[in-house]
Amino acid sequence: MSSFTIGEQDFLLDGRPYRILAGALHYFRVHPDQWADRIRKARQMGLNTIETYVPWNAHAPSKEVFDTTGGLDLGRFLDLVADEGMHAIVRPGPYICAEWDNGGLPAWLFDSGAAAIRVDDPVYMAAISRYMDQLAPILVPRQIHLGGPIILIQIENEYGAYGADQLYLEKLVKINRGIGLDVPFTTVDQPQDDMLANGSLPGLHKTGSFGSRSAERLETLRRHQPTGPLMCSEFWVGWFDHWGAHHHTTTVEQSATDLDVLLELGASVNIYMFHGGTNFGFTNGANDKGVYQPIVTSYDYDAPLDEAGNPTAKYWAFRDVLAKYTDLDDADVPAAATAGAELAVSVARTTPLWDCLDSLGRWTSSDVPPTADDVGHYSGFSLYRTRINVHGPGVLVFSEIRDRAQVFLNRGHLGTLSRDHHEASLALPADAKGTLEILVEDQGRVNYGPRLGEAKGLIGGVQINGEPLLDWDLLALKLTDISPAAQVLAAAPSSSNDSAPLAGPAFAYGTFDLPEPGDLYLDTSGWTKGLVWINGFCLGRYWSRGPQATLYVPGPLLRANGNEITILELHSAARSTVSFVAAHDLGHIEF
Repeated sequence: MSSFTIGEQDFLLDGRPYRILAGALHYFRVHPDQWADRIRKARQMGLNTIETYVPWNAHAPSKEVFDTTGGLDLGRFLDLVADEGMHAIVRPGPYICAEWDNGGLPAWLFDSGAAAIRVDDPVYMAAISRYMDQLAPILVPRQIHLGGPIILIQIENEYGAYGADQLYLEKLVKINRGIGLDVPFTTVDQPQDDMLANGSLPGLHKTGSFGSRSAERLETLRRHQPTGPLMCSEFWVGWFDHWGAHHHTTTVEQSATDLDVLLELGASVNIYMFHGGTNFGFTNGANDKGVYQPIVTSYDYDAPLDEAGNPTAKYWAFRDVLAKYTDLDDADVPAAATAGAELAVSVARTTPLWDCLDSLGRWTSSDVPPTADDVGHYSGFSLYRTRINVHGPGVLVFSEIRDRAQVFLNRGHLGTLSRDHHEASLALPADAKGTLEILVEDQGRVNYGPRLGEAKGLIGGVQINGEPLLDWDLLALKLTDISPAAQVLAAAPSSSNDSAPLAGPAFAYGTFDLPEPGDLYLDTSGWTKGLVWINGFCLGRYWSRGPQATLYVPGPLLRANGNEITILELHSAARSTVSFVAAHDLGHIEF
């Protein structure tokens, strides 16, 4: 068995100085059949450690469930890290940010009676204790002194940017120690005096998060961490993208230079991200600092290993830098990337969303419109319904929409209102009468700052000409399992005209063969906004707003014959075909 400790100047592995050369790799953003490949490529680049967050909300979609199967099998992931001869850093939160929905905090947590989060609130702390008890069988036996790969555990995450409750941090330490975690504990904060002071405790090893000006940032960190090794535990080598913005990149030369400076000064590092992966399904987060900005499906992050697991120019530049500080085998390198198969697929079997409603959930009724959270629905879409009878002109006014509402009268589309545009009112046709339906999309919960934990759906009342609308029905659309909609599609007639446009909201369905295994890139041009499933697995959202113009399809999802593609298009598509293209397109770039 080995030991890992923090000395007066260095990390110590079995009593000898050890520099951590880590890369961030989130198991929950990568298909599990690709974990071993990504871990091996990290070692081939020169890294000796893999770092990962743990997303509480993914493991615990409800209070009664704790899922560690399939893509959430953290134990298997850590075992693969060990099999590659690497160490692991685990960051269980409970808050992780990570541009992940709600910063990793379960939405049900905010319905449990906690007065506040990320502070010493008894209800919140009790939930954390239960969460850590559930993680204990995975983490505790995989610590390095027990034969596993884990060398460090992080407490909270950039807490100094949020709060300063030292008792909260002390209790988190006690909970982590109480389940049997004995490896050293760290904290991470941006290298600002107030954040470093507020985000840690005297007994915890402070690390920094930054992506440039390495010498200056390490000097600031040293003032707050006078002994022990310096470490940038989030060395930002790229950035994330929002819908409607550009694709963010950093220059290879500058990133490599900043990494070299950091290592030359003797610091340890965790490259964030080494491999970003994908926000599959409804897992993307959002930011709101006055304008709501949902994050795209890709979490490529301009990382050394791109979203499809291919080495980039940044990978090779970083490898050259790391070769100055660790031994590398020049013959042990990743294979060259291969292009994706190019093919067109007919999705001419279509059915309106309206025809699938009975198979996607159950209606609930109330006098006023409930939030989606009120009915225990924490992601995706909610459909609201009521009756109206207006004499003359009318204006529909919402208190607040989170996050995007398509408004229909008698199934005719009246308009779309978006949170990011601060829209909350819509003119009705004169003498509007009949069934009013409002399809609301949760576009991702805020993952950073004071707006964590916000409810979704319609917030507050709805009025027409100043009069409140009452008697509402709400259908929480359950789209995590698309098979009920697929059964409706299977019975729908198939058009022989692939050139026919598609009017949404509607599902479209098709099949295709792929004799040669490999990853695919789905071109979403010509489609407006929606989601895609391949063989029942939700790839995530697409949007003509960009910048992302293709969706990554992991090869392990595919089979040689009879692959099924299902699309929910919310607005319209130019034709009832989709195309797979040779390469990923994440959109236009600005420097």
